[in-house]
Amino acid sequence: MTTTESATRELAPPPTSGRGPRSWLYALTTTNPPPAAGNDIDGLTRWIVVTRAAVLPMTLFAGLVGGLLAVRAPGFDTVDLLLAIAGIVLAHLNNNLTNDLFDTSVGTDGASYPRALYAPHPLLSGLVTSRQLYAAIAATTIGDLVIAAVLLDRRGWGVVAFATAGIILSVAYTAPPLRLKKHGLGEPDVLVVWGPLMVGGTYLAATGHLPWQVIVASIPYGLLCTTVLMGKHVDKIPYDEPAGTRTLPVILGEQRAKRVTLALLAAFYVTTGIGIALKAVPWPTVIVVLALPRLYEVWKAILAPPPAEPPKHYPIWPLWYAAIAFLHVRRAGALLVIGLVVSAIFNLGWSWQSSSPSPWAAVPL
Repeated sequence: MTTTESATRELAPPPTSGRGPRSWLYALTTTNPPPAAGNDIDGLTRWIVVTRAAVLPMTLFAGLVGGLLAVRAPGFDTVDLLLAIAGIVLAHLNNNLTNDLFDTSVGTDGASYPRALYAPHPLLSGLVTSRQLYAAIAATTIGDLVIAAVLLDRRGWGVVAFATAGIILSVAYTAPPLRLKKHGLGEPDVLVVWGPLMVGGTYLAATGHLPWQVIVASIPYGLLCTTVLMGKHVDKIPYDEPAGTRTLPVILGEQRAKRVTLALLAAFYVTTGIGIALKAVPWPTVIVVLALPRLYEVWKAILAPPPAEPPKHYPIWPLWYAAIAFLHVRRAGALLVIGLVVSAIFNLGWSWQSSSPSPWAAVPL
């Protein structure tokens, strides 16, 4: 099966009802409600779509990477780890909601823009009202502030500094006056947020300290997430360029942007290898080489033009290269986590830590 076929065949067939578990799973897989359901969808399906919860696994995996790096470190605490992961997930939800709000308010999102084409836009589609969107933003903000206050008390100001940096960069991605996405800085923003800030911040919250090795170990996963955004922005060049939104692919042009995306894909393996050589990344993560066959397929698919029309049941058109890149992220990210799990269970490759006999030996429950 080629990657192009995988992009469509791995999706579940659309259910006919917008209610119940099959509808929730479809929304979690595609960012869309079931096509046949129309406006007849239940509340959970509605909010899965509104919050774009389908992309949350990237953030959960960032938390897992940070947590697995931390699990044998001195001072590790399960409660603090869970709080940190909950915090970054809430922050991601908040970011998705505020992006839609700001992009609508400044006129970037419209009925013909990809955001309203690959999935229903919360406001433009009428899924929620402005008041409901503001309420959801407030709820996720309050949740994050509560978590930050607890971690401040338990771990100190360093965690709050990481959280504040993440919030500033996330808001600045689309919000005036910086609007980093419009100036070719959205892609570096994602690399920093999903790499050092999320992975490093989770480690810091779970242990109370942050060695340099964790920052090195965070780079490969940050690169993976950046490839998805590069693919998405390549897909959106025909829409962003006329609107004056100068994403990095708009600045580079389609062909050079594709080559940069391929370089970032390759850099994931290079930086993982460098991390292993520096003993910053546990050696069992070498298992990521098992994703190389998927990389080969993704490489070919990125170099090829997209189809003229979306394949049958393809739910997120006009996005194409974003979905292709995500297939690689899913495979390579899962293998990275598996390597870290093996390292944590069997205490392998942790030469830079003073390991405890068991990952959970000193954890208060």
